Amino acid sequence: MEVSTIQDAARRALAVNERLAEHALYTGERRPTHPDSNASWRVSPDPFWISAEERAWYERLGTHLAEFYAACNLLYSHSVRGLQPEWAAELLDQGKDETVVKYGRMNRFKSRLPLVIRPDVLPTPNGYAIAELDSIPGGIGFTAFLNEIYSETHANVVGGEDGVVKAMADALRSAAKKENPTAAIAVSDESNDYRPEMEWLAPKLTEQGVQTRTVHPRELRYEDQVGVCLENERGGRTPVDILYRFFELFDLAAIPKADLLLYAARRNETPMTPPPKAYLEEKLLFALFHHPALQPFWTRELSDEALLNLQSLLPKTWVLDPSPLPPHAVVHSLVHNGLPVQDFRELGGATQKQREYVVKPSGFSPSAWGSRGVVVGHDLSAEDWRAALEHALSQFSTTPHILQPYHKGSRFQVPYYDFEAKEIRTMDGRARLTPYYFMADGKARLGGIQATVCPSNKKKLHGMVDAAIAPCAVRE
Repeated sequence: MEVSTIQDAARRALAVNERLAEHALYTGERRPTHPDSNASWRVSPDPFWISAEERAWYERLGTHLAEFYAACNLLYSHSVRGLQPEWAAELLDQGKDETVVKYGRMNRFKSRLPLVIRPDVLPTPNGYAIAELDSIPGGIGFTAFLNEIYSETHANVVGGEDGVVKAMADALRSAAKKENPTAAIAVSDESNDYRPEMEWLAPKLTEQGVQTRTVHPRELRYEDQVGVCLENERGGRTPVDILYRFFELFDLAAIPKADLLLYAARRNETPMTPPPKAYLEEKLLFALFHHPALQPFWTRELSDEALLNLQSLLPKTWVLDPSPLPPHAVVHSLVHNGLPVQDFRELGGATQKQREYVVKPSGFSPSAWGSRGVVVGHDLSAEDWRAALEHALSQFSTTPHILQPYHKGSRFQVPYYDFEAKEIRTMDGRARLTPYYFMADGKARLGGIQATVCPSNKKKLHGMVDAAIAPCAVRE
């Protein structure tokens, strides 16, 4: 790279760093960075580049994931009614209290689906893999801010300068069934790390015609026949047309006024999005997708294109159930030492190469988000692997865990600014790409894609001090 080009890259990185000083929207790891850095990650001078063909692939992916959520919603409903195997709903309800199950089954919410869909996409040497799906994702405001910053120096940022904001505004309008709705983003204590990005996002949505406030649930009020309200500047109360639930259903007992918020949603006085359907927030949905007994359902309910793509994208997944199998039964598609597995504990004796698996909580638990509770088998000693497997199996009745093959990502060379050396350096890393889709009028719209590139020796790909984080853009 020529000296002038390197100098230009350094100037771009410092310009990004200067803009980051305006808003601390992402906390990241609680580790110190260089005092001159305004980020808790490595600042790249450029977006993460993808091709026009890759961008088109991401556009289509949103449609396929929307189909998947709709089919999962139908599978649960049919399972509850006995039209599909009852064990599917039983698995999805495992560990949940009566209130959560009751609300998930209410006819009022029967056709309601999440407003936002965010997959964790891993580019691998064998194509893409989706590690998991999130319908209450953090990073919406942060990604929107990154898009805004990098659009100042680069064309073709996916979604553009305000793509995330516009897509979310349209999704809120669609959910509220109103052109200029009032929206409240309710952020719980459990989700407090994401409050700054939601507070930044609210006025941006207001500029798009969706009057939005980010509040703690305790700030919301309820009025009979009206629903959820916000206190306004005149001391009165403004009805909320759509409530964006940025809190987890496992945390309901700690949410002030949760019963009133659910009551208003049940009466359709104040629609809630995502709907109170904990079963749509379970990672074990991937296990149901791959289960042989359910293949006729998926073949019928998904388009041919969606089915084909999801079969290659969603990793094989097994629910870590300790229940003994009959002597003649095996765990489908799981092989160890060349033989079908009959008991998951057989994997406890796996060699380091054989235990290239990931174990993680399926959902409905504080440990089920933000890479918490994730165990990478070949990153552990043999003893720790056996203990992790046994722990996961012991948690089945309250917090089911899943087992997935570990997907090793492709390697990328990413530039970043070294504040210590005051120069541009290159990192050899692996990427996790997180596109944000927003549902409006039944269609998934891509608002932007965030790239998190971690050093290639890291097994877990997530926001960390050593990672470079930037939006994706199309290279001309």
